[in-house]
Amino acid sequence: MHTRRIGDVEVSAIGLGAMPMSLEGRPDEARSLATIHAALDAGVTLIDTADAYHRDADDVGHNETLIAKALASHDRGGDVLVATKGGHLRPGDGSWTLDGSPQHLKDACEASLRRLGVEAIGLYQFHRPDPRVPYADSLGAIRDLLDEGKIRMAGISNADPEQIGLANEILGGRLVSVQNQFSPAFRSSEPELRLCDELGIAFLPWSPLGGISRAGELGSSHAPFARIAEARAVSPQRVCLAWMLAKSPVVVPIPGASRPGTIRDSAAATDLVLTADERAELDAV
Repeated sequence: MHTRRIGDVEVSAIGLGAMPMSLEGRPDEARSLATIHAALDAGVTLIDTADAYHRDADDVGHNETLIAKALASHDRGGDVLVATKGGHLRPGDGSWTLDGSPQHLKDACEASLRRLGVEAIGLYQFHRPDPRVPYADSLGAIRDLLDEGKIRMAGISNADPEQIGLANEILGGRLVSVQNQFSPAFRSSEPELRLCDELGIAFLPWSPLGGISRAGELGSSHAPFARIAEARAVSPQRVCLAWMLAKSPVVVPIPGASRPGTIRDSAAATDLVLTADERAELDAV
């Protein structure tokens, strides 16, 4: 497994997005644990989660608890950087709400610490801006958690370039990651990716495989991914992740998975090197 850096921590170039193991349609616990263990066996050392990754109102933090159990039952569990987030909520009716207030973020961090069973969270990210709360106030709470040693590194998610700059300023230059949606079907985060590349901040694409499941369909706009995959005798998903990795050394995709085979295939993308012509073709999709 090739590696990249988030702050001062070396992590696998492909992470595991654990959200699918806790929302609606989630698999049983045995399959989820097997998926996380398969990721560790494949060399994955970054797992992304959030306190809001749960299905029912009474199981807040389901995903964090699941990850803690999986890591405790694997001999490589101690090598993993767990990245969690606060500031999103799920009332239990399938909807998502926001609370970026400083007190909520501090309380959420304490709860995540307990569920993960750690003294300090490896990477804690502000999940999504709350329009009712000044962004500087929310990031001030993240700064306080960093200063207090409750979190080892700080990041933000779903942020625009202005917010990235403000966050880095409020954190005193200690912003280490930006987690935004980015995929073949969703490329509007290109400016944020470029800014992270300039600043040396890790860019973590969430839902990086968006649109790829339709790449093989007749007339699909993402057909080049399927064509290159067929020529290389690999999956279109693997081609997609290799394309992302080639964009910048700060990119660390976190594809979601709920089956062992899925994360094994994603992890193998670090060994796929695309040609300049292939990259150009995919960039033009």
